[in-house]
Parts: sequence; structure tokens; C-alpha cells
Amino acid sequence: MAQAGAVGTTPVRTFEYSVGGMTVKVPTGCLFTHILRGGGKKITYQNAGVDCAFVGALSSGFCNWRIDFTYANTDNKTYRTSRGRTHDECKIDPMRNNSPQTLPRYGKACAHLYVNGVRRVSQCHHITK
Repeated sequence: MAQAGAVGTTPVRTFEYSVGGMTVKVPTGCLFTHILRGGGKKITYQNAGVDCAFVGALSSGFCNWRIDFTYANTDNKTYRTSRGRTHDECKIDPMRNNSPQTLPRYGKACAHLYVNGVRRVSQCHHITK
């Protein structure tokens, strides 16, 4: 079986949210990266996280965050979700690994960052023959 990998990065758009009565602003300068390793429908390693630079690195970060991994078929219908734990603390570089797995079908694998219950950024890779 051929081994393959994919790395993709999506900018996190500037947004504001409220935590404990305070308004938190996430400025530009943060990127959401999703990494896959494996071959065919077998994923041997999967990770997603945020890296911030410049002004983004000076912010208070992401509070009440979680990272979910979803898997969809070739018709874009999601058939599996690996929901991450919601972290109450604020973190400038949230990250999550997912366990190795074999997918039942081809399609795409995505990672999603939620902050305060709202999906803020996603990054996907197509899983093909």
C-alpha cells in the first residue's frame, strides 16, 4: 500500500467573542493546520492545531475551545464525527491529535476549530484511491 500524507493550513479570520462578561478579540496572524498521514482509507496519524504569529501571538487566545474531526463520503455526507473535549482554559495554541483509524469509504477528512461553541475555521483533505 502506498503511503501518503497531507498538510493544509487555513487562516483564522479575526473575530470577537464574550467570556465571563469580557470581550475577547482574536486578531489576524493565526493559522489552523490539519495534518494527515497514512495510505488509502487508513489514517495512521492525524493532528490539528492553531499557530499564531505577530499580533495574533499577543492575544489572550482561544477560550472554551475544542477541535472536532469529521469524515464525509464522496457525496459530502458526514458519516463520522470525533468530537473533541471542550477546554475551559484560554490557549494561544490549541491542538488535538486523533487516534489512527481505517475509514469505511473514500471522501474527505476535516478538522474544525470551535471557540465558545461556534465553528470558527475548518480545514479538509480529500481521501481518494
